[in-house]
Amino acid sequence: MSPSIYLASQSPRRRELLTQIGIEYELLLNDIDETPLADESAHDYVERLAIAKARAGQLLAIDNKPVLGADTIVVVDKKLLGKPRNKQDAMAMLLSLSNRTHQVMTAIALVQGDDVLSEVVMTQVTFRAINEQEALNYWLSGEPKDKAGGYGIQGLGGQFVEKIDGCYFSVVGLPLMKTQQLLNRLVPLAN
Repeated sequence: MSPSIYLASQSPRRRELLTQIGIEYELLLNDIDETPLADESAHDYVERLAIAKARAGQLLAIDNKPVLGADTIVVVDKKLLGKPRNKQDAMAMLLSLSNRTHQVMTAIALVQGDDVLSEVVMTQVTFRAINEQEALNYWLSGEPKDKAGGYGIQGLGGQFVEKIDGCYFSVVGLPLMKTQQLLNRLVPLAN
């Protein structure tokens, strides 16, 4: 039997993925400041946000179940690509990823009491060439609006992906194996 946890995330994809592997959760919605700190690396940024989301969720929890926080960021040329602000931003993101390899980093954090476990999973994603009309059509589909880097690999955005090297589920938003491993470390399964 999987442990029951709190999920401190607004991502419907993370909810779907937890359900997919049979982890029962209760949703805790919270907002945190996602502004990068000066000279903060992408790795440190995404891990800090995952921990901050879990800690913010912990403040809303009514008991001591583990709280899972996660964050995903796309990185190209050391530039962090979060969720697009508007059409122009989304198109610029997609065109900057066109015919190139970029990194997708997803950090997961579990907090319970004073215990904090976190992990950052990086996956290399290579896009085929994308023209402006394709980028516009993709924006008009509505899919890129709430996704880091302006695309969703699990949806229409998958048409741009030539190859990946790493964890597919991390690109979707929650590396399933690492999530289960952290849960097992925090809440050892009963024998």
